[in-house]
Amino acid sequence: MVTNTEQIFTFINEYAESNKEDLYLEAVIEACQEWLSGESMPRLTPSVTKEEIRRGIQLAVLKGMKEQAQPNHQMTPDALGMLIGHFANKLMQHKEKVTLLDPAAGTGNLLFTVMNTIGDKVTATSVEIDELLVRLSAVTAELLEQPVRFFVQDALRPLLVDPVDLVVCDLPVGYYPDDDNAISFEMMPADGHAFSHHLFIEQSMNHLKEGGYAIFLTPASLFESDQSAELHRYLKKNALIRAVLQLPATLFRSAAHEKSIFILQKPFAEMKAKPDVLLSKVPNMSDKLAMSRFLEQIDDWVSEKS
Repeated sequence: MVTNTEQIFTFINEYAESNKEDLYLEAVIEACQEWLSGESMPRLTPSVTKEEIRRGIQLAVLKGMKEQAQPNHQMTPDALGMLIGHFANKLMQHKEKVTLLDPAAGTGNLLFTVMNTIGDKVTATSVEIDELLVRLSAVTAELLEQPVRFFVQDALRPLLVDPVDLVVCDLPVGYYPDDDNAISFEMMPADGHAFSHHLFIEQSMNHLKEGGYAIFLTPASLFESDQSAELHRYLKKNALIRAVLQLPATLFRSAAHEKSIFILQKPFAEMKAKPDVLLSKVPNMSDKLAMSRFLEQIDDWVSEKS
């Protein structure tokens, strides 16, 4: 039997392949707009879920990214999105309403995975500088019926976003070229350009409510760079490190691309003592038993903490 996810991919792919005068990703947007308008749509079962819709669109977007081969168009792998979604859902489980921000949202794949996991109580803000990715993200949000506000801008410039309960972000890694703007950040080094990923951490903390959480995908070498002194100083003053989780090397092309999950909390007035930091290695994600034990460990950590 053909799944809903396969039906969605086939519908979008056939539309894109028959509209060769368009770039593939542009055609993905048009196919989704046709679906929204009801002009033509994939054959789906009545029980289709938001996750099936997200995955079907994601498969088409991944194909388009391979064809257009643009290095800044990278999608957060699904396994990592699901894991971050699990953390987000557990950390927000006692809240009746959740506000969420992704300051480097790309196509929105990580954002939508987290929103689908948390459920109907979440509203989100997406910030992304690349207009094509925002258009892909916006049409996906409509099909998923997810309440998202979109900003097309450099997220390191002033953001008109009220403080949120939760930030999730697959941090853009590298140097930030705009020194005139970076000078307003605490993590601007005395010499040379600041790291974008450092500034995104700082900007995220600026837009969190007291007691709110930020879940980042960071380079595994985050604390080993020549700017780690700035990072340590900033975190000591402005954040509580709650968890550092080393991800399996098998998920990444090379050691240079390896990432970790890094969870911060914004300090709050009623805080009694500095909480313990969860340091752990994520097991091989295809090992179901090891993963279920790991998720139990996470759930225990969250319940102890709350």
